[in-house]
Amino acid sequence: MKKKTWFLAAAAVILALTAAVDDAWAYFTTYAQAKGGYTLSLGDKTTVEEEFSAWTKHVVIANSEDSEPVYVRVKAFCGSEYALVYSDENGKWSPGGDGYYYYKDVVNGGGATDELLVKIEQVPEDVSDASRFHVVIVYETVPVLYREDGTPYADWTQKAETGKLEGGGL
Repeated sequence: MKKKTWFLAAAAVILALTAAVDDAWAYFTTYAQAKGGYTLSLGDKTTVEEEFSAWTKHVVIANSEDSEPVYVRVKAFCGSEYALVYSDENGKWSPGGDGYYYYKDVVNGGGATDELLVKIEQVPEDVSDASRFHVVIVYETVPVLYREDGTPYADWTQKAETGKLEGGGL
């Protein structure tokens, strides 16, 4: 009987110790620290730079220094009585079938697009109230994806990051 009591006491102690092993293991895995490290920045941060002069909106999309490479597209809106004409000096912007103008080059971190000009063709003769006139720019970006052969491409079906709406008056 004495052996049985001793055996039960030993089994209870072993059971108690094994129950505490998970807590001890969790402590060592949770609170382990390492020296050094690298800052990892995921995503992109782009801004729109706009200027309005001579009935033309000058649009440049800039990508911040620590951002990933992106593709950019831009669309402009104004009152229905005005016709907008898009142009650029280097031929890097091209129209898509969806009303957006697409920048053909990749915009790397710290880079910017070439200037896109959005001109109002039918200038109103009497513009006494400049506060009612606005050209709103909407731009979207998507991260650059790569095919197996290394060529970059854009997948506009994935969620695009939409830039802020900007209005420009006279």
